[in-house]
Formats: sequence, C-alpha cells, structure tokens
Amino acid sequence: MNFPANLRYTKDHEWISLEGNIATIGITDFAQRELGDIVYVDIDSVGKELTADTVFGTVEAVKTVSDLFLPVNGTVLEVNPALANQPELVNTDPYGEGWMVKITVADITDVEALMDAEAYGETVG
Repeated sequence: MNFPANLRYTKDHEWISLEGNIATIGITDFAQRELGDIVYVDIDSVGKELTADTVFGTVEAVKTVSDLFLPVNGTVLEVNPALANQPELVNTDPYGEGWMVKITVADITDVEALMDAEAYGETVG
C-alpha cells in the first residue's frame, strides 16, 4: 500500500497535507481499499468551523457508508467538486484527484502531532 511520506495520518484513516495554514484532506489508500468501490461522497460542511475528530461528511461504498473525521481543528473552505460526478477518484487516486476537502487550520502544530507515514503503516499493519 501507498503512504506518502509528505503527509500526516489519523487513526481514522484520513490523510492531511499542509501548505501554510491551508490543509487538504482525504482518505488513505488503506481506507479506500477497505471500503471498496466508492459510489458517493456527501460533504455539506463548507463554511463550518469544526473541531478535530468531528464528522465532516460521509463516503458511501457499494456495501457500506463511513463517516469522515476532521484530523485537526479548522474551517472547511472547499469540497472537491470533481467528486460529485466522479466519486471513484477516491479509489483511483486517493492522494491526488481524490482529495475531499480543504480547510483553514486553526493551529498548524496540531498537524505535526499526527502520525507520519511510518507510524501509520505500522498501525494498519
């Protein structure tokens, strides 16, 4: 499985990439494989200020629906518009075109406290 070294990870299988105080968030390669074919992504939290571990949306696969958890405190700025018509991007490119939201991070040091690729790899075994 693929866990890019430049990202941080959560126990709930989200990844986060930080540029300045703007973070891009999605689900990991492990998560998309576990879910199977993704058919719908439902995120209606744009403009909302949320705390870490708060549900910011759901992802629906053929056999299940799974909550999406925000890795750090922040305000949701944008949802990936491509996912409305191509939710399968989460399966084919989870760290690229399959990103889910962009947020303004309240405290960037919170990102550093998340797991690095090695620790996440050990977590999912």
